[in-house]
Amino acid sequence: MDNKAITIHRPRRLRRSAVIRDLVAETRLSAEGLIQPYFVCDGSGVREEITGLPGINRESVDKLLESIAEDMKLGIHRIMLFGVTDRKDASASSALSDDNPALRACAELKQKFGEELFVSADVCLCGYTDHGHCGLVDGHGVTNDDSVAVLTEMALTLARAGCDCVAPSDMMDGRIGSIRQALESEGFDNILIMAYTAKYSSAYYGPFREAAHSSPQFGDRKSYQMDFRNSSEALTELELDISEGADIVMVKPALAYLDIIAAFRDVSSAPVAAYNVSGEYTSVKLMAQAGLGDEKALTLENLTAITRAGASIILTYHTRDILKNEWLNG
Repeated sequence: MDNKAITIHRPRRLRRSAVIRDLVAETRLSAEGLIQPYFVCDGSGVREEITGLPGINRESVDKLLESIAEDMKLGIHRIMLFGVTDRKDASASSALSDDNPALRACAELKQKFGEELFVSADVCLCGYTDHGHCGLVDGHGVTNDDSVAVLTEMALTLARAGCDCVAPSDMMDGRIGSIRQALESEGFDNILIMAYTAKYSSAYYGPFREAAHSSPQFGDRKSYQMDFRNSSEALTELELDISEGADIVMVKPALAYLDIIAAFRDVSSAPVAAYNVSGEYTSVKLMAQAGLGDEKALTLENLTAITRAGASIILTYHTRDILKNEWLNG
């Protein structure tokens, strides 16, 4: 008789083939949960690739409409707009101007595509101020309540333009409640608020700042964006944003903050989003370009990790590549 010990538990049985691995996969990445960001700029006939974001462009409204029409054929039906302008001043007046390219884009996109396209837009002042901060500045730094007043008006202006979802990314205290109250009072009770709830002061934003021309001209953003050493503080922000009327809560960046995403998933009554930010995207692109990694494998591993941590919505510049190349089809 063979005295060889019998191994009852063999986890490798569930890894034996691709068919079995797909059958028992605990996490499934879905295209329906992906949002593609776009940068819309002044002018017409403009389409220029962003140096720090390979494959991503700054586009004027006319060219943006062309790009999104093509991207919708791929299956992109959820987008986030970021306005880019050279018309900057201390009060971010161009954020509220009819010439704001993000406002114009919202109106034209909704007129052309209606309910086929979910249009969300960033609500922040950094791209519209000459100092590059996310709020208004006085002699002592970034002011909170004065900034919230302008951010609230910006959100209202986007709602009037037809935006389906406003996404405050500024990290000012009380802005979610102020925006929700203003939206409700003007009859925009169906407009979603996707709050950048835990937006960390991160070194991964470099390519975005080049894309949006939004680098601060002095100091840094540590007095309003979160300290990356902190986690329980994120739960305080979560509680506040939900109590003030946020519909979706976001963690930004994603990969270095999977623990925060998981903590949000465990306690949040709202859907959890994560922003796979510019530095995370560009790192994959540069590795692939240098022959140091496979772009598809890197992308799907990263986005699956974000999903596994608990995000049901991911803002990612990879969305177009994923759908164009059918990376989710095996």
